[in-house]
Amino acid sequence: MGDKKILEKYMKSKIALKSGLFIGLLFCLSAASFAQASILKWKEVTSQFGPLPNSIKVFESENTYQDSAFKGFYVEIDTKDKNLHLDTDTTLFRRLTPQQFFNKLEQPLVVVNSSFFEFKRNTNVNIVVKNGLPVSYNIHDIPGKGKDTLTYTHVLGAALGMDKKGSMDIAYTFTDSASKTIMYQQLPMNAFKDSNAKLLGTDPNLTNLSVWKLKWANGGGPVLMRSGRIHISNNEERKFAGKAINDYHPRTAMGYDMEGKLIIMAIQGRMKGIAAGATLNQMAAFFEQLDCYEAINLDGGGSSCLLVNGKETIKPSDPTGQRPVPAVFYVK
Repeated sequence: MGDKKILEKYMKSKIALKSGLFIGLLFCLSAASFAQASILKWKEVTSQFGPLPNSIKVFESENTYQDSAFKGFYVEIDTKDKNLHLDTDTTLFRRLTPQQFFNKLEQPLVVVNSSFFEFKRNTNVNIVVKNGLPVSYNIHDIPGKGKDTLTYTHVLGAALGMDKKGSMDIAYTFTDSASKTIMYQQLPMNAFKDSNAKLLGTDPNLTNLSVWKLKWANGGGPVLMRSGRIHISNNEERKFAGKAINDYHPRTAMGYDMEGKLIIMAIQGRMKGIAAGATLNQMAAFFEQLDCYEAINLDGGGSSCLLVNGKETIKPSDPTGQRPVPAVFYVK
């Protein structure tokens, strides 16, 4: 009788163990399925954009992402191709559509919007470097409002640039319109507030700056990836208030991998049932999935526009079409 009870107890524990293993297996499969569903899939569509050198490839996303309507493109550029010319272009106190920049620049292979800007004077608010020289400068000082009137929050803006040896980097930059020298540091500076209307290069908070000798650079922010990992430095750069990094909008962003490939991504948005847009957290995940080493957000919303051989990839969200902007990045 005792042996029978032991046998029954053993069989019950074996059934329970099997049930536990089965439930655990289901959990693992569900987790794997969820992770797989979170990966955005891309297909190459280079042939749809006319003749391009082998060093430039175009990819389009699938139509849905996480059960929402989705549309996005990215261009992969092998910067080691010596026949390619990468640079920026900007205007002074006026804006042009990316298509107008395309015509002005004699039909480059790729044109994309870049820096954030203000509408009052139609000027960039981030650094833009062209042919090795800064052609616009960062706004480091954010005036306080309400109870914070007469105070200023000081920040370092991020930029993606290429140095004179052809190496790409994303760094936090300090610029002064009185100087052509571009200073940078690899780590973000914690934003701080005081009563000084201007952040000076002698400020004690700026202790890690070095000279950055650039061929070209696009300012924007926040940084999305740093050193191969997702790292969104929105709090330090003060780009979006509160939880706005989780809002869905059209997006433009750039990143690069360790093999010298530059990735330019544009996500369509603000179009119900067609394209929901993306959050900054999603943008960071997209670049991580593409094995980028670093990535940075650029101006988005109605400004997002990526042209390949003069042909639109995403459809701009403004009802009037392409929004005029004061700066673009291009490849010839």
